[in-house]
Amino acid sequence: MTQAIFLCRSEDLADSSRAVPFEVLYFGQSQAAFAVRYQGQVVAYLNRCSHVPMEMDYQPNEFFDLTGHWLICATHGAMYAPQSGHCRMGPCRGGLVKIQVSEADGLVHWHTSEKFQPAI
Repeated sequence: MTQAIFLCRSEDLADSSRAVPFEVLYFGQSQAAFAVRYQGQVVAYLNRCSHVPMEMDYQPNEFFDLTGHWLICATHGAMYAPQSGHCRMGPCRGGLVKIQVSEADGLVHWHTSEKFQPAI
């Protein structure tokens, strides 16, 4: 059974701007995650590049490139499509690990699953 976990207010996420960070247990391991808004939609991913499993932000909570159209890994320059997490260029294997989110009544929630649980 899934559970909706409060993440932030809708106004905390502006298009192609700073992320809201959060922690999850991913298959029982504590992992950093982030949520961003792109073209009006909120998406969330583990903060882990698919090339080398390390955090991607180049400054705290900064993931978008200068155009505001790609999520970029600061270490090796891999670029990911914000809406899907798929790798578009650079060194990467596959895509980002997506976390289900929802937005209603001015609030954003992330959803637990078999893979994702609240961090302790």
